[in-house]
Amino acid sequence: MESELKDLNSKPPNCNGNANSVCDDRPLLKPEPPASSDSIAEMEKKFAAYVRRDVYGTMGRGELPAKEKLLLGFALVTLLPIRVVLAVTILLFYYLICRVCTLFSAPTGEEEQEDYAHMSGLRRTVIVSCGRALSRVMLFIFGFYWIPESNSASQEDRSQPEELGRPSVIISNHVSYLDILYHMSSSFPSFVAKRSVAKLPLIGLISKCLGCVYVQRESKSSDFKGVSAVVTDRIQEAHQNESAPLMMLFPEGTTTNGEFLLPFKTGGFLAKAPVLPVILRYHYQRFSPAWDSISGVRHVIFLLCQFVNYMEVIRVPVYHPSQQEMNDPKLYANNVRRLMATEGNLILSDIGLAEKRIYHAALNGLFSQC
Repeated sequence: MESELKDLNSKPPNCNGNANSVCDDRPLLKPEPPASSDSIAEMEKKFAAYVRRDVYGTMGRGELPAKEKLLLGFALVTLLPIRVVLAVTILLFYYLICRVCTLFSAPTGEEEQEDYAHMSGLRRTVIVSCGRALSRVMLFIFGFYWIPESNSASQEDRSQPEELGRPSVIISNHVSYLDILYHMSSSFPSFVAKRSVAKLPLIGLISKCLGCVYVQRESKSSDFKGVSAVVTDRIQEAHQNESAPLMMLFPEGTTTNGEFLLPFKTGGFLAKAPVLPVILRYHYQRFSPAWDSISGVRHVIFLLCQFVNYMEVIRVPVYHPSQQEMNDPKLYANNVRRLMATEGNLILSDIGLAEKRIYHAALNGLFSQC
């Protein structure tokens, strides 16, 4: 998720030549001046995978109907503060659990990839059990009161040869940062994160307890293992050792609006191990939980102001690669992608992160009037 974090949190165009001023400081209830409808329509057709289609419109800055303004205004002074306090309380509580459980315990792994995910015994059980339970509580606080889970239509058609081993990596489409909370509540796997995440207050220790694989882009030293090599090692470890943490990968490399599936990167398929595809769908009537072309602050506020949010989970049978797929990671990734698109009723798209950045830059240009 590290790619889109950098992109979505980047500053919009500066105002009046002041390097420290940005344009996205308007009140939430005040609509932006309309941009060229022809320009927006053309971009939405080209970058369809990142287009928001909810009541809040492009970049969450559309003109709201009167009823929606009243609902949003009421939630801003009632629901939002309650949910923020509860969410921070849950975060602090779990941090204290992780802190206590890791006392007098040294992290495993190299300095760049140290973690507490390889602990054993009661302390590891407490970290995992509490992490899963509190992640589900956090989703409940955010309005996901029930999350229906189902098996795909091909569940009964595909045999599951136990001799080939358990899945060692979960492959999921990427729609929102909320995906991480769901997977934590479901299987508590290890994710890929920027190295800076390990140094964040509260979150840093929790990420180490998850066993996150850190991407250190600034490191050019010859002894630093690339993220693909580290991920492959972790996947192989989980495949051979049932006590090792599962890996969780979003092979698209960025988020979409939930209706499309972008091309898969092959890093999660280099280990030649079975994968467990999981499809997340977010249904909505007013605000879409998808984190696509809206700023992080606006997204969090609108999400917490929505009384009920909906998520659906579709589990696809474990995919065991053929010998041909083992020899060709790109073929393996493409076949899993096509299967997920079919089972999740998703549209295959050929665009990627580069096009997303172009789309965001164009939208910021259209809405940059100060």
